[in-house]
Amino acid sequence: MIFYGVTAVLLLASFFSDRGKTVKALKIAWKKFSNILPVFIVMLVLVSISLYLLPHELIMDYLGEEDLLRGMGIAMLVGSMALMPGFIVFPLCGILRGQGVPYMVLSAFTTTLMMVGLITLPVEKAYFGMKTALIRNGIGFVIAVMVAVVTGLVFSEVAL
Repeated sequence: MIFYGVTAVLLLASFFSDRGKTVKALKIAWKKFSNILPVFIVMLVLVSISLYLLPHELIMDYLGEEDLLRGMGIAMLVGSMALMPGFIVFPLCGILRGQGVPYMVLSAFTTTLMMVGLITLPVEKAYFGMKTALIRNGIGFVIAVMVAVVTGLVFSEVAL
């Protein structure tokens, strides 16, 4: 709620500062939102159906707190191979968190999803060369491990 309040205050300040620019920006934002909304709804529905069809016990067996390293590994593998936009990933993680998946596992999934791209490797190879693409993906993977471990420490899911 705080973010909504701050956003509203800043929007009002922008509106009183320069009405024309603010209205123009809101029109652009609405157009972009309208364009992405159908895709967002379809993806969200498909993800929701998939999660509904997967039994909660199965999700917790593979991603739960019983074996954080295994859950983190699976999440990183799936994240490295998946090709999903962020606006779908974050609601998906909210649903998974609601089912009890640890923050550390979710962090590993989202970070590899955004930083490692095995599916996009051929495109990276064509533009940057194989060596650079592999180095970039390797560094992304290492950073994802570090982010996941720090997340686990912050949320007391793991201890030193």
